[in-house]
Order: sequence, then structure tokens, then C-alpha cells
Amino acid sequence: MKQDGSIKLFHYWNRLRNGRPAPKRTEIEPAEIKTLLADTFILEQDSRGEAVFRLAGTRLCATYGRELKGFCFPSLWREKDQRLVARLTHGVFHAKSVVTIAFDGYSSNSRINPFELLLLPLDGGPESPRALGIVSPCERPFWLGADPLVDAMIDSVRVINPDREPMFLKNRPEIPVPSLAPSDHALSDSMKSLGAKRVRHLVVLKGGREE
Repeated sequence: MKQDGSIKLFHYWNRLRNGRPAPKRTEIEPAEIKTLLADTFILEQDSRGEAVFRLAGTRLCATYGRELKGFCFPSLWREKDQRLVARLTHGVFHAKSVVTIAFDGYSSNSRINPFELLLLPLDGGPESPRALGIVSPCERPFWLGADPLVDAMIDSVRVINPDREPMFLKNRPEIPVPSLAPSDHALSDSMKSLGAKRVRHLVVLKGGREE
């Protein structure tokens, strides 16, 4: 977690939850994260079990050149990454995991820019799973917001245990982050089929980048 927006939103969420797996969605006060709102979003699970945007900030919508409310979250990525994104989001909804995704966004004019996405669980009750997130561009080229993103490809994924990670500080040397996922011998066949492997305290999942 390297971008200011991700770090600030994580600390806000972590303070609200106060040791619980997740804060209640009613505890989120937009005024307290007003500097982040343009890039933040809330996901919900629809009647088909898919993650869709319930709310999305104005700058985030401009980045994609569309109103994202009601739009299917995994469909922002190219087809080969959509199943992984769906599984990760399901984990945020139901296992209260915390996920960061580094990805490359591709514009309609074939421009490329790196992004960091943070996804945090909210307690909306068993019938109304929610997630709070933010998308932060790692660079801000002149075309961002004018040349909309039409595709995205995952570079890396990290599943985080926020109770064991001490603090996220910008420019701090990267340290191993304990995963909420089980140990190697307990990794599910489905996760192994996605190319998951254990690296110290991390479960690393291969993204859709072609070598």
C-alpha cells in the first residue's frame, strides 16, 4: 500500500472498526474523508451475487468516462482477470478480508497508467454485504479523466490481515504482510488453479499480464 489515498482511507477504516472485523456501513461519515471522496466507491452484492457499484466518486467516474453506479465491478478488468476479481471481492464481502490490487489501466486511445486499488469490508449485515474502496493513480498524466479507461490488467494482488500489519506508512520499506488466507497445505484447489502460491506471509496470485 503505497498511495496516499489508500493509506488515509485504511487508517480511517481501521480507526472506525476499533478491533472488529469491519465497521458498520452506517458509521462511515463522508465529511471525515471529504478529500478522498472523489476517488472512493462503495460496492454491494446484487441479487445475482455479483459485486456492483452502489456509489462512486466523481473523479473515479471521470476516469472511466461513465457513471459507475450499478455497474458490475469485475467487468472493469479484462476477461481473464474477472474471475479472480470476483473471488477477491467475495472474500471482502464474506470473510472480511482486506485487498489491494495493483493494475494497469488502458485508455480508449491505448494509453497506459498504473493504479492502486484498496478494498475494505463494511458490516452491512448478512443480507447486505458492502465494501468501501478507493482507486488511486500512481501517476497523473495529462490525459487522465479526458481519455477514459476501457480496460485494466492486474499486476499484483495482496490479501492483508490488518490486525497483524503494524502500520502503513508512505516510503516505508515494504514488509511481508500476513494474509488472511490459510497456509500452503490448506490453500484451496480453486486458489491453486489461479496460480496462488505462498511467499513467506503472503499469498501471491498471478495477474493477467502476459510475459
